[in-house]
Amino acid sequence: MATESVTANPKSKGAQFLEKARITAGRKWSVVVILFLFMLLHQTDKLLIGPLTTPIMNTFHINEAQMGIVFTGALLVGGIFYPIWGWLYDRYARGRILAIAATIWGATTWISAIVPTYGLFVATRASTGIDDASYPGAYSLVSDYFGPTKRGKIISILQLSAFLGGIAGMGLAMATRDTLGWRGIFDITGGLGIVMAFVMFFGIKELPRGQSEPEMEGKEKVVTKPFSWATVKTLLSRPTLAILFAQQFFHVFPFTAINSWFFRYLETERKLDSGMVFVAAGLMAVMGAISGVVAGTLGDALFKRFMRGRLMVAVFGIIGMMVFFTLMLNTPVANLNTFLILEAIAGFFWSFEWPNMVSTLQDVTEPEVRSTAHGIIGVAENVGSALAPMVAGFIAVGSTLKNAMQIITLSAWSVGTILLVILLIIIPKDIRRLREVMRKRAEENG
Repeated sequence: MATESVTANPKSKGAQFLEKARITAGRKWSVVVILFLFMLLHQTDKLLIGPLTTPIMNTFHINEAQMGIVFTGALLVGGIFYPIWGWLYDRYARGRILAIAATIWGATTWISAIVPTYGLFVATRASTGIDDASYPGAYSLVSDYFGPTKRGKIISILQLSAFLGGIAGMGLAMATRDTLGWRGIFDITGGLGIVMAFVMFFGIKELPRGQSEPEMEGKEKVVTKPFSWATVKTLLSRPTLAILFAQQFFHVFPFTAINSWFFRYLETERKLDSGMVFVAAGLMAVMGAISGVVAGTLGDALFKRFMRGRLMVAVFGIIGMMVFFTLMLNTPVANLNTFLILEAIAGFFWSFEWPNMVSTLQDVTEPEVRSTAHGIIGVAENVGSALAPMVAGFIAVGSTLKNAMQIITLSAWSVGTILLVILLIIIPKDIRRLREVMRKRAEENG
């Protein structure tokens, strides 16, 4: 069992000397399991909107453009709340704040399941974006439980939740949407949020921020500093964060468009029945899950040898995804086997960027503001991608979903790749800067 004894050193300006928590391997992995379950069940709830799109559209008698507004509302709200969650996680015990997020997840999902009109549904689904922005605390906790050369793999395990949640959501929707209806399904997933709130409140213990940094190895105490707006201001002035912000804005845009409309594309334009829709969408999810673990592990391995290692993996993955997803979209409807093969290859590259970008952000950010840093990047991800479902919907109304996805993916990923290459060139400077900051803190510890 980990213990937490905290003392302050009044002679050190702004610094706190915190007793290092004694953590067993079992304790570390129990926290990973709890965070994974939270993210898995939350992603199941969040991604259900995809396979439930058609019955929801039928209930409210709306078209693709109107449904695109539903997707966009939650993303815009999430973009607003990302920095708020980040600030809360950096100021208070992260397990407690995660429990609050899970409670909000349950409540907002329940409310969205009972509203009778389209307007109210838009408003209540938008409110589900509040908890969608609550992941910075989970990533920050991981950075204190695991060192820099192990974080990519752990983060990739947590990010498996998006793909497994997508599969679980598909299975739940396909199996029960004709019996329970989409409202009944949301009742179930909302209840799971309340359960996870209790689990995280009692199951996650706080650690001193920065405990796992290599400079603190062998020390009895961890030298850390409290959250500071001055540190955040300095963070915002760094070119690395500015480029990360812009890169994520463009990079996430296509993924959100795909996640929002892929099920309907398979149903209406590729003319697949419900069984084959599950196979095709499930194949993409499975390959994406494999992709994340491979990318995180490979990123950690290369980071041990090269400071640019994580970003090299990310660039390779984006280019691979862009090429094979485009080939997949342009496969004739009659060539199902070719479509599935190209989809599997595209899916393999799907997650090469995600775990490595989260780890890269931690490689250049002080421990006491890591949640805020993730929150700032989350604004870019959500505000940028918030437009994607609506833009894709409007393009589809005048053209096709295939054309909408192709236009969005080729344009946004191209810009994102250029920005990532620039980041790859400049990243070593900020990595060295953080290591110097942590070295000086360790010297204060004696």
